[in-house]
Amino acid sequence: MNKIISNILFTVFLIFFQAMFLNHVNFLNFINPYLYIFFIIYFPLKTNRSIFILIAFFTGLIIDFFSDTHGMHAAACLSIAYFRTYFLKIFFGMAYKHQVVKFKHLEFKQNFFYLITMIFTHHVILFSLEVFSLDHLNIIFKKTICSLIFSFILIIIFFEFFIKKSKWDKTFFLF
Repeated sequence: MNKIISNILFTVFLIFFQAMFLNHVNFLNFINPYLYIFFIIYFPLKTNRSIFILIAFFTGLIIDFFSDTHGMHAAACLSIAYFRTYFLKIFFGMAYKHQVVKFKHLEFKQNFFYLITMIFTHHVILFSLEVFSLDHLNIIFKKTICSLIFSFILIIIFFEFFIKKSKWDKTFFLF
């Protein structure tokens, strides 16, 4: 029960931090880090998939409410929550099938490719819906790559601080 409460509080913190601070960070008018997807990427594996997809949808909807983006974040979150299972199978193989993947014990290479794929998928969907025109593929690509870099850096910092840290310090445990 303690782990559930800490996960809920951490999710509320991520949503609040994204809505109040990171949504207002706009480097060079096209770079915006999205830290809130950390929650979807590293959500506990042994949770019912339907509940997970519903939680991801509502997380995106709350971000949409604060960002005034009319469902774009909800669609992107819903998509990565749905495809997460397939990405986990690709990057972790049999370890995922046997439910023995532990995020805090991941090698950097596995985590790197999994994280880049999840962030890239989220950003392509988000910015495609934002631009909503195939005439502007260069804008979609530029926003996706630049925001991916900053989102990746933020998420890796949070991963090292909140998930990997618990390997050495048992007093604070998330996921």
